[in-house]
Amino acid sequence: MRIEKSLFSVGKSMRYSNRNLINRQYVIIGIFAVVGLVYLFKLFSLQVLDEDLKKSADNNVLRYVTQYPARGKVFDRNGKLLVYNEAVYDLMVVPGQVSKSIDTAEFCRLLNITQDSYVERFTKAKDYSRIKASVFVSQISKEDYAHIGEILYRYPGFYFQIRTIRHYPQAIAAHTLGDIGPIDKKQLDADPYYKRDDYVGQSGIEKFYEKELRGKKGLKVVMVDVHNREKGSYLNGALDSLPVPGKDIYLGLDAELQAYGEQLMNGKIGSIVAIEPKTGQILAFVTSPTYDPNLLVGRVRGKNYLDLLNDPSTPLLNRAISGTYPPGSTFKMVNGMIALQSGSIVPATQFHCNGPSSSPIKCTHHHGSSPDLANAIENSCNPYFYEAFKTTINNPKFGGIKKGFDYWCQMTYKLGLGHTFDTDIPYERPGNIPTVEYYDRMYRGSWNSVTIRSLGIGQGEILVTPLQLANIAVVVANEGYYYPPHLIRAFGDSTAIPERMTTRMETGIEARHCKVIKAGMQSVFEGSHGTARGSKIPGITAGGKTGTAQNPHGDNHSIFIAFAPVEDPKIALSIIIENGGYGSTWAAPIASLMMEKYIRGYTERPNVEERMMKGTINYSIKKKK
Repeated sequence: MRIEKSLFSVGKSMRYSNRNLINRQYVIIGIFAVVGLVYLFKLFSLQVLDEDLKKSADNNVLRYVTQYPARGKVFDRNGKLLVYNEAVYDLMVVPGQVSKSIDTAEFCRLLNITQDSYVERFTKAKDYSRIKASVFVSQISKEDYAHIGEILYRYPGFYFQIRTIRHYPQAIAAHTLGDIGPIDKKQLDADPYYKRDDYVGQSGIEKFYEKELRGKKGLKVVMVDVHNREKGSYLNGALDSLPVPGKDIYLGLDAELQAYGEQLMNGKIGSIVAIEPKTGQILAFVTSPTYDPNLLVGRVRGKNYLDLLNDPSTPLLNRAISGTYPPGSTFKMVNGMIALQSGSIVPATQFHCNGPSSSPIKCTHHHGSSPDLANAIENSCNPYFYEAFKTTINNPKFGGIKKGFDYWCQMTYKLGLGHTFDTDIPYERPGNIPTVEYYDRMYRGSWNSVTIRSLGIGQGEILVTPLQLANIAVVVANEGYYYPPHLIRAFGDSTAIPERMTTRMETGIEARHCKVIKAGMQSVFEGSHGTARGSKIPGITAGGKTGTAQNPHGDNHSIFIAFAPVEDPKIALSIIIENGGYGSTWAAPIASLMMEKYIRGYTERPNVEERMMKGTINYSIKKKK
């Protein structure tokens, strides 16, 4: 019995021992399995999940080349080419693929750069990424590309990438067309479409219509050998995508009229803005002095930009939208329309004028003691329009001068003054129309029509841009309405232009009142005492208004607004010649030539044309420090 029990105990012990061995076996197998899984995951991570390693491996045999699209071309309203593309080549570098044994001295001679420049460029590229390509030398010409390309295989890690730059065949309208340049960090952060070393519209329509003009980038994956030579497409192009060209754009600009305006403004500082009244499309957008837009293209862009920036005549300033001026007597049309609409005067209303002896505002000359509205426009009578302005803001129906003045402010706003038009014109300034609150602060609440009398003749705190002035001429030409001034005429693919540019803007001035102003402006050209009678266009009826704006910084500005033909206006415009004196001296003749050129296609007054083109104004411009 004891033996049996002993054998039973031994057997039981052996079973426990075997079970422990089996359990240990499972533990050991489990440990090996876990270690194996760890190694497998690590290999998977290195080969599949680790993007840097994967890219490094791929980049040893594959090259990912961005296919830049052709940027959209720009045409004028008649289909004349204003901007097109030219091919250039960027030398790209992948720092991790560049051999440490390359002959950098020979390479620098090939690229016409110094060894210090090489080190600086290479360090910058390496700091960006060792495995990603970046631009080493930008915008290499076709001639240099052909020479360098023949021996580039000696320098692994370097390759060429084609892109396009802009070219301007007529070298006009630099401020309107704008330019493209290297993207900055702010622009890069704002749009994931862009990558480092991309180019983007920096000004003008290149900036405003960047998304339409830029197109869509494509991608080409190519195989390269150890000598940096392309061996063909990878996977027969399965990973490739074609670039989509940008949209072509047609502007309302008339290239011939634009070029003509720039010639007329030679030797003068100022601007010309011409608008098609029925559409709001800008026909000419001249600012002077100007510059050749081709200066801001290519590898010399940076140097030329700094030269233009430091030029004391400020050619980079677009005076047509960024210059603000007192409108002078051209503003009398605004006061006339508002006075008529408010019922403060009628066309036959007369106000006394005593010429230079008038008070509190003098007239510039004698023209009869009591002119009516049309006669006051023809003779540009200061006392008349001061009285019209005073009568408006003091009109009893408003219940006080401040309410009357607030009405006047609201009407000027509806006429397009004191604010931007918010279309496709970057950097437009709003000008200034003073308000009740402004004068309450200035005069501590105590002011009247005599205090602000200068507003009656377009002086004082009023500031307008040439674009706003041209739009006033549009309002009169259209007899009470306008379309927001804009540059775009159409997209090449028939995409509709933004609705806000085709929305008719009502000014609140009835057509019957505008007709009165229109007739008065016609007499400026045709009346026996008209202030622009010397600029009358034979065979073409036109309406206009001279302005001589006081300038605290020097001689008066010569200003003119006009439209033609009176019976069916096709062009309305404003001219401002800084320090040009009387409106009839420079601005009116230039305006008449511009209208004649646009309507006829040529001019019949060679003497006037030659005098305007060759005439210059002596400006004392101090150099910037």
